[in-house]
Amino acid sequence: MSDILRLRADWQQREVILPQDYQFIPSPEAQVERMMLDRVGGEQAIATSIVRYAPGSRFPVHEHGRGEEILVLEGDFCDESGEYPAGSYLRNPPGSRHAPYSRKGATIFVKLRQFHPQDRGNMRINTGAANWFPGMVPGLSVLPLHEFDGVNTALVRWAPDTRFNLHTHPGGEEILVLEGVFHDEHGSYPAGSWLRSPRWSRHQPFTGKEGALIYVKTGHVGLAEEYAAMYLAAE
Repeated sequence: MSDILRLRADWQQREVILPQDYQFIPSPEAQVERMMLDRVGGEQAIATSIVRYAPGSRFPVHEHGRGEEILVLEGDFCDESGEYPAGSYLRNPPGSRHAPYSRKGATIFVKLRQFHPQDRGNMRINTGAANWFPGMVPGLSVLPLHEFDGVNTALVRWAPDTRFNLHTHPGGEEILVLEGVFHDEHGSYPAGSWLRSPRWSRHQPFTGKEGALIYVKTGHVGLAEEYAAMYLAAE
């Protein structure tokens, strides 16, 4: 139990990480470093991180027993199945294996061991070439990425000076701000900000003159908490 790290592991608390809060630490592989956002476990963990690959760096082949979700933020992320530029969205299902690397360097947002056991889809989406849809209010455009058992993942583009209705997230919400500045009544969040809000949280988000592009996941916070509890019980 002494090797288990609990970082922002109370899913009933609201968490906010701003870009100035980043503290990258080395991974087990040379030239690959990570900023841990939340984590329960040791090297094999239920985890959300921002990971940086230096040019020419690589990770040895490994298996994702409970799946891996990736959004490529910068550079070129590669593995034996292909090369994925910035904007690529990847899902490697439970039991999948790969040996990732980067030729020119890359930064990725990655969520580990947070798949529903029956979610077996292997996904590769080039968000730069995908079709966007109008959102629920004027000024919003939405690119759905994934949905399974009440958990929804999407990119949402906010035009400048757009305001959404006050609303509740019964299953919680997680946001990574990709461009611009995202706001709600609790604060302002520039590109690189990460927010995780608990189940039944409420807010009224909006944008100013900059607009914003965000990655957003809803409905999963209770499941992540459940998976973490199962992980700890098995140790």
